[in-house]
Amino acid sequence: MVHIPYKGAGPAVADLLGGQISVAVVSVSSAQTNIKAGRLRALGITSEKRFSGLPEIPTIAEAALPGFDTLQWWGLVAPRGTPADVVNKIAADVSRLAASAEMKERMLALGAEPVVSSPERFTAFIRGEIDKWGKLVRASGARPD
Repeated sequence: MVHIPYKGAGPAVADLLGGQISVAVVSVSSAQTNIKAGRLRALGITSEKRFSGLPEIPTIAEAALPGFDTLQWWGLVAPRGTPADVVNKIAADVSRLAASAEMKERMLALGAEPVVSSPERFTAFIRGEIDKWGKLVRASGARPD
């Protein structure tokens, strides 16, 4: 494979649809409309679990590379020193919203699945991501342009 540095998933998906490229790694949110319409064929989901919005698509780990697990994620963070009661109030409100049927449905339509976590678990997750990707970057010798 040859890396093509696209400026976003939109141009990559357009080139997939136009036949200029034959494969791309893009988010579910940028491809699912075309996948559901049969215009694109999904080869696999990069996370450790199948996406419930497209359950027929295997994970990359199931299809080809056992142990493969990488995903796009979003989260809320606050400045260091934010009082714990404020952080916990925001976390509780977000958790309640993310657990609602309306939000789950809306996020699935956007190609995402809400994950309810605690501030402590999210902090540990971020640290794990930094460690995982830091090791990969160092091993690859990649340098910023």
